Amino acid sequence: MNASTRRILPSDAPADGRAVRRRAIKPLQKGQQTRCAIVEAALGLATQIGLEGLSIGALAALMHMSKSGVFAHFGSREELQVSVVREYHVRFEAEVFYPALSAPRGLPRLRALFDNWMQRTSVEIDSGCIYISGAIEFEERAGPVREALAASVNAWLAALRHAVGLAVAQGHLDAATDGEQMAFEMHALILALHYEARFLRHHDALRRTRSAFEGLVQRHANAAFVRVDALASA
Repeated sequence: MNASTRRILPSDAPADGRAVRRRAIKPLQKGQQTRCAIVEAALGLATQIGLEGLSIGALAALMHMSKSGVFAHFGSREELQVSVVREYHVRFEAEVFYPALSAPRGLPRLRALFDNWMQRTSVEIDSGCIYISGAIEFEERAGPVREALAASVNAWLAALRHAVGLAVAQGHLDAATDGEQMAFEMHALILALHYEARFLRHHDALRRTRSAFEGLVQRHANAAFVRVDALASA
């Protein structure tokens, strides 16, 4: 598993994300800056045409560079594709995972994770999700690109299962809650949101997804917590 994927694995990270903000930011060398700029351009292109549409030639034209100049930073198209997957994963973490750590453990954090995920998905309706398009492109193709995609998605699902476990430990969800099943259903809701909003253009897809998630939570909610929460809200 690569380093970018490991960061999203469930852990007892500080709730306010201080460890993330404390990481030193070092000035990039010129070569690193160029490589980052190429990855940035490649990511934007991949969200529109997919990872398979990427090529050294297309990036060279987009960056106003020679093919040999791009090739000097990425020895192959496959290396470029893997770099794009890793960059997408880093941004997914920054927008979905880390902000949710500021929410209290348990159901509030689980809700924050799902809400952030929904919001990111809704923004990607006009572009595309690398995880979804990549799964279609590489579902039957072994190799580093598929491995990078699968590792990223599996790490995120593991984080969801961990969040469900924390909600159970906090007494917010019933002790019999199956974390794998709940994470599976949350994932299914996001896939449905993407399909309904992007392909079918159903304008109420986000509302229906949020409603379906709340129904999922209610099915697994600890009755004692629901009563206390209701009294606190009264």
